[in-house]
Amino acid sequence: MLKLDISKVAPFVSLETINALAPRVAEAQKSLEDGSCPGNDFLGWLHLPSSITPEFLAEIKAVAATLRSECEAVVVAGIGGSYLGAKAVIEALSNSFQWLVGGKGPVILFAGNNIGEDYLSELTAYLRGKKFGVINISKSGTTTETALAFRLLKKQCEEQMGKEMARKVIVAITDAKRGAARTCADKEGYKSFIIPDNVGGRFSVLTPVGLLPIAVAGFDIDQLVKGAQDMEADTSLAAQYAATRYALYESGKKIEILANYQPKLHFIAEWWKQLFGESEGKDGKGIYPASVDLTTDLHSMGQWIQDGERTIFETVISVENAEHQLLFPSDDENLDGLNFLAGKRVDEVNKMAELGTQLAHVDGGVPNIRIAIDRLDAYHLGQLIYFFERACGVHCQLLGVNAFNQPGVEAYKKNMFALLGKPGYEAETAAIQARLK
Repeated sequence: MLKLDISKVAPFVSLETINALAPRVAEAQKSLEDGSCPGNDFLGWLHLPSSITPEFLAEIKAVAATLRSECEAVVVAGIGGSYLGAKAVIEALSNSFQWLVGGKGPVILFAGNNIGEDYLSELTAYLRGKKFGVINISKSGTTTETALAFRLLKKQCEEQMGKEMARKVIVAITDAKRGAARTCADKEGYKSFIIPDNVGGRFSVLTPVGLLPIAVAGFDIDQLVKGAQDMEADTSLAAQYAATRYALYESGKKIEILANYQPKLHFIAEWWKQLFGESEGKDGKGIYPASVDLTTDLHSMGQWIQDGERTIFETVISVENAEHQLLFPSDDENLDGLNFLAGKRVDEVNKMAELGTQLAHVDGGVPNIRIAIDRLDAYHLGQLIYFFERACGVHCQLLGVNAFNQPGVEAYKKNMFALLGKPGYEAETAAIQARLK
């Protein structure tokens, strides 16, 4: 099981202070379980893992098998929680050089998470002449970034593969009854899966939103779900992480840096940043979630972490066992002076870099939390996903914010629609034009 070590927080916040939060943590857990917390209509993620049936997973895998057999590439169209969870798991489990070595299934691509004209132009050029499918993920079907990408991809897929085949390789993951994406899926006859009404995007990786793309990529969604189920059965570590974060926040540590020593975890950190940032960053409250890839970023951000303003704490995700073994070679000339490492595994060098950095950062005034998973596989990623989701829910109750809304996300949309002249935004357009004069 996942391990949590908070011993290197003690020099900054005492374990007694953290343990004294136990009654409040228990109340936070209870408010989630009994649905008395703010945003209680979005608690579907709470016991989602244990509600997933083998039959449901079989249906996901059957659709994934169709896409794998018919497509050279599959584009996942979605933004925020509609793509980050899937991308995080796929990147973590994939060969780092899959583009070069090839694979047994389709290439998984992502679109609808930006409005970059060059990106979309280059994507459509890459897909030209290829058999490709699309997984369109949107509750409403009107989110600008995703709707724009899907319109382009739908047209290209139909032109290249014909309408009948396009119906077979375009899948909609959307609302059960409402919205433009649902209307389109019903009209065109696409296979579709439902985004549960009570599960928000950033908590949706264990719904079809994440499970279908991960299955199309060829990874074991049964084990992913099993890991989450096992973590759901014991929430004590997630609660302890939440309490530790809260105690650090109350002591003036306003920024959490999620660090990893495994490059494949980069997008796990990106998913984590959305989960915590969008959940707790409201009402003038919340820890700012940042991330670094180490040891790489020790040569860029390392100086700031070591000696900068002491408003930070660090949480390290450590993978205890590498999947491969590579020994450091000896060199007769030893010009680089590294023969003292000869015969050691590269992972041992990495682990000593991790420990040495942790000690240096603690000495520099940075509290450190360590989360360790046994290996980088679907089962342990499932544990990690639910661990963070549960901790996020508990921490938001301690902060006194609604973890499940995101009112600030709408501010930019209103301005963008006004600037683009969307019907119904005339008053906002006039107000913005007056501001810009």
